[in-house]
Amino acid sequence: MNGSTGGYGDRSTRQRLSTATQYATETATLESIVVRYEDRPDRCTITPRECPADDRLTTWLSADAGAFVDLEDAR
Repeated sequence: MNGSTGGYGDRSTRQRLSTATQYATETATLESIVVRYEDRPDRCTITPRECPADDRLTTWLSADAGAFVDLEDAR
């Protein structure tokens, strides 16, 4: 054991931080898809507009539509 938590070694952590730093200045074009339901809250899914096919199944965020706020309202 190397004392790290979560099963990640120090090298893996450094690699993830390095990758995150590379993308920190990039902006992604996102799209939202709202699925409306009659008997439960509507769901909104946010995903990158351009996403490689092999990443599509894991590169998204979904939540009840009421969990999202308008950006101008949050400023």
